[in-house]
Amino acid sequence: MTRPQVTAVMLAYGAEPYLVNAAQAILASTDVDIELVVVDNGCTGDGIDIVKGFPQVRVVRPEQNTGYSGGCRIGAAEATGDWLAFVNSDAVVAPDALAKTVAVAAEPGVGAAMASIRLADTPELINTSGNPLHFTGLSWAGGNGEPATAHAVRTSVPSLSGCCFVISRQRWQELDGFAAEYFAYHEDTELSLRLWQRGLRLEYVPDAVVRHHYEFSRNDLKLYLVERNRLVTLLTAYQTRTLVLLAPMLLLTEAAMLAAALAGGWTRQKTRGWGWLWRNRSWVGARRRQLQAERTVPDGVIAELMTARVAPSNVDSPPGMGVFNAVAAGYWALARPLLQRR
Repeated sequence: MTRPQVTAVMLAYGAEPYLVNAAQAILASTDVDIELVVVDNGCTGDGIDIVKGFPQVRVVRPEQNTGYSGGCRIGAAEATGDWLAFVNSDAVVAPDALAKTVAVAAEPGVGAAMASIRLADTPELINTSGNPLHFTGLSWAGGNGEPATAHAVRTSVPSLSGCCFVISRQRWQELDGFAAEYFAYHEDTELSLRLWQRGLRLEYVPDAVVRHHYEFSRNDLKLYLVERNRLVTLLTAYQTRTLVLLAPMLLLTEAAMLAAALAGGWTRQKTRGWGWLWRNRSWVGARRRQLQAERTVPDGVIAELMTARVAPSNVDSPPGMGVFNAVAAGYWALARPLLQRR
């Protein structure tokens, strides 16, 4: 049998202290024919010059920083493999991880597959085993800090982690990949919803191990992009009926996020996202028409995978989260059966 032809896409920006190790691990992958495309979005470390000299590596340098979503698009456009593996530049794949993830992604009915992302310094602990998806669009690293033994069974997940996942190049091209307008954050959530909306499953592969040098950060750009892109996804990916049913809870969530922004000192970033949505309303409308035209199943199918409880383990919950979760759970108990009616 011929071995899978895999193109790994990796982005480089800033110092990138783990880039060389991450690239070497990709190239050491077993049971696949591998090439690595590195998109240099503005790498300032020595690693980029080192990886340029590796075999099966091509480095592409855009004219400007294109972000994660734009960089992935550029890297995927350079691919020659039948399979695309998107791997973070601070993630070290085990030799058999890509082959195992490709094998699952190739199964009938599977849209994409993700590896078991472990914390690099304590690989017996999970970084994410798939990202939960709250019905208001909030998402986070699922299982973070929990024992890997508690996540040792393959399962379907609501949302892939962009840290390391595999998708066929043909399917990526059919979907036109990530929207470059996202720049960074939440594009993996949108892609996950689009795959589910085509009737395809997303699978977590527990024995495909990736060690991730994970650092959670809150900076002005991230706070702006995370919230802006969450709203972009809601406004474009959800059916009109879903938005109407969820409108009261979505408005309450906006009020809660604004309160959190006021308390945390990032009000300008939150309101800046609203401004972007208004200025780019023509694009948002066009994106919505595209996503609604390509779907084949209703939101009720995806609703079964969603949660009503916000419970990230990598950040401290803001005051009032218990009340928010209680209200959301009650609302979801009423709304979900209505969404699931055909």
